[in-house]
Amino acid sequence: MTIGSQVKQSLANMKAIHATLQQLALTSTNEEAQRAFHEAMLETEQMIAALKGRMSTLEREEPQYKGM
Repeated sequence: MTIGSQVKQSLANMKAIHATLQQLALTSTNEEAQRAFHEAMLETEQMIAALKGRMSTLEREEPQYKGM
């Protein structure tokens, strides 16, 4: 597995985690749990942005990763 495909897979996994946390925040009846899920969801947004940036760098620096 190449670095590009590993970063792409990590990005997909992080997006799935984000969606799960979002769903948990919306459906939880415990206010403290809702806040915790929401905060974790916000942290995943930062990770997703970082992975997207890394993917862009890979595509720019390594043509073989373009369009992955």
